[in-house]
Amino acid sequence: MKQVKYLPLLLALSLTSLSASNDATAPTVDHMSVATMMIFDGKFEKAREELDEVDQTAPNFNGSKYFTMLGVMDVKEKKYSESIVHFNKAVEATTTKVYAPPPVEKKKREVLFSLFSEKEEPVKPKKVEPAFDAEKIRAEKLAKLHINLSKSYYKLKDYANTIKSLDNAGEKGSNKAGLFTLRAECYWKLKDHNGALEALSRGSELFPDDKRLLKQKFYYFAELKLYQAAIEASKAYMALGGASDKEYTALAQMLMSGGELESAIRVLEEAKLLFPETAKLSMILGHAYLKRDMIHVTADLFEQASYYDSKYTKEAAEMHRRAENLPHAIYLNSKLSDKKEKIKQKVAIFVDRGEYEKVIGLKDGLGRYGLLSDDNLRYALAYAYFMVKDYDHAEKHFKKITDNSLFSKATVIRKSIEKCKNNSLECI
Repeated sequence: MKQVKYLPLLLALSLTSLSASNDATAPTVDHMSVATMMIFDGKFEKAREELDEVDQTAPNFNGSKYFTMLGVMDVKEKKYSESIVHFNKAVEATTTKVYAPPPVEKKKREVLFSLFSEKEEPVKPKKVEPAFDAEKIRAEKLAKLHINLSKSYYKLKDYANTIKSLDNAGEKGSNKAGLFTLRAECYWKLKDHNGALEALSRGSELFPDDKRLLKQKFYYFAELKLYQAAIEASKAYMALGGASDKEYTALAQMLMSGGELESAIRVLEEAKLLFPETAKLSMILGHAYLKRDMIHVTADLFEQASYYDSKYTKEAAEMHRRAENLPHAIYLNSKLSDKKEKIKQKVAIFVDRGEYEKVIGLKDGLGRYGLLSDDNLRYALAYAYFMVKDYDHAEKHFKKITDNSLFSKATVIRKSIEKCKNNSLECI
């Protein structure tokens, strides 16, 4: 019976001992690992809460990883100033961090052959693991941090520190062509034009097949008005192929600005074959031929442009008028949707054709759209009345002209009108 009395006490002691044992062996929470998963899921607030629980005074505190995680979250939340602070702290921590080789795992004993096998198993060659290099690991981590810093500095338009961070990244800061275009852009924004061009040249040496470097150099030379250098850069760019219609246009305009009209025409003719539906190419080529006084070719090119973009119809009609293709000019004019422009151009075409009655027939339209406030149009209407011998209406409109040059011409005609009124034989 006495043994029964001691049973509850022994049970209590046993439970207490078990509880104490569980507390001692309970695993500690790895807050940084939890935070990593939170970041991966985009739960940045929760991740920061986990990182707040990390003991930064602990002997095994990994400052490199801790501050890098904070910097990464700052970037994702567009807190670029804060990210720079955290990435720089990560750089400091990485610089002083002691990197130890991973623990060596015990390998299972290799069985060369089975006692019951007739043939011996071939011995597999041992895999040679690369030697642990702490400084190489440190350099790689520092390079990544400096690349992250360069991105944050660039977002804040701190171009000098962007360049410095790319340089600090070592090989990782120069292993892509895009990093040289970024360097060049930063130098350019700092007004260091030589630095920008040198960055692009260095990038081209390392990445000779990358077109972006040549393209950017072309635009920089163009902006500096170094036309010959721009032309050379653009030719090198075109030689790599894949240029867009806009780039052909820019090159042609550059060639024309540099006085190389024939080269510009060759470039534009090639571009028209590649991009037949790009109206602007036809327009620029037309202007190039106009410089050679080839007005009929220009008129046809302007009309080709109008097929793909109706805004060029007016220019096409005007060029056919100047080329004295008046019936075709009228046809193109009829396709204009802008009523004012349509009437204005019609007046010019009818005057060129000597069809003054038709000019007079447009009088109501000229008044309706307020076009008689343009002295050139009022002069054309007055002149049309004069040519059909309606002197009263001609003089009425000539009197309303205020432009000095046109008023002088109107005065001469008004004197002729006076003579005609006094003696009709004067105007036969």
